[in-house]
Amino acid sequence: MKLYEFEGNDLLRREGIPVPDYALAATPEEAREGAEALGLPVVVKAQVLTGGRWLAGGVQTAYSLEQVEEAARRILGTSIRGWLVQQVMITPKVDSVREFYLAVTIDEYHGTPVAVLSAAGGVSVNRIALERPEEVASRHVSVIKGLLPSEARRMCRGVGLRGAEVSRVANMLSALYHVFRNYDALIAEINPLVRTPEGDYLALDAKVEIDDDSLYRHPELNLSLDSRIPSLLERQGREIGVSYVELDGDIAIIASGAGLGMASMDIIGRSMSPANFLETGGAITAELLYNVMDLVLRKEGIRAVFINVYGGINPIHEGAKGVVRYMKEHEVTIPVVAKALGNHQEETWEIFRNNGVHVVNDVSTEKGVEQLARLLEGGK
Repeated sequence: MKLYEFEGNDLLRREGIPVPDYALAATPEEAREGAEALGLPVVVKAQVLTGGRWLAGGVQTAYSLEQVEEAARRILGTSIRGWLVQQVMITPKVDSVREFYLAVTIDEYHGTPVAVLSAAGGVSVNRIALERPEEVASRHVSVIKGLLPSEARRMCRGVGLRGAEVSRVANMLSALYHVFRNYDALIAEINPLVRTPEGDYLALDAKVEIDDDSLYRHPELNLSLDSRIPSLLERQGREIGVSYVELDGDIAIIASGAGLGMASMDIIGRSMSPANFLETGGAITAELLYNVMDLVLRKEGIRAVFINVYGGINPIHEGAKGVVRYMKEHEVTIPVVAKALGNHQEETWEIFRNNGVHVVNDVSTEKGVEQLARLLEGGK
């Protein structure tokens, strides 16, 4: 789960990392009130769960209360990479004499946390790593020992920091690792951490993403899913326990695994247009497949349903019962094609065939999609 910037700031503050004060606003009038309380000048920042805010005009500096209102009016209600801006964060404008990049994330290849530090913050760390690799240091972190103070200081010296700045930035990096560990994060990032002319250090922008499977461990965060999943259908998919991603097409897909789902999407996309990605995982029941049929057919304009399931640990014959029950109760008339192989496949085929589902017993997904195309063209 991605956090909004202000939520990430709150987690940083809990671990002792200094962040500027802020106010949230859903209207230009609230933005003005927040700026009055904080003092001018301020920065008005769109709160969306995506990057690219600067290029999209979602971050603006205001030197008067009138400019605050105007900036909020321009930003609120706009869309940034598909995310509707419903609130802005008002925060004091901070002058800086130096900027740093700090992050802790997962190295998926090694399966361990990795800490990253750059002496050039405020820009893409990937670009800096390519152009000036001497300004970026990274270190794999033991999940047992954590990021040791000596390791954090060594990283700071590795990017050219000296004197008191080594201990100050190292302390920030250690605290950021505590955010990463304590909240089961997939990434915890500060870009930039700035040193002000007065010698203070402030984290000006936080990016934190928490592992969805760990949310039950953090009820104190009171995180809401509704504001983070813009699609109503995707929220409903999460509620019934499947992975669903809404797409623009008109061929609904039901798959029992991510690989089958991706293959179905790719092959259907060669001549038709997939309406969604959906994978059920390994816990198929009649009730789940009934709900899945209801989910994929809620999208308007669906012309057909393509089912691609494998019966290893999945009882696909039970899932077939849920599909045909839904078809009967809702009088589904569009073509439904099923490629169902594995454990209980003959029983599954019989259930489908006896209830109007077109069965493909070939191992190739291409054959199933060819059958679907013929049905939509009026063939058999």
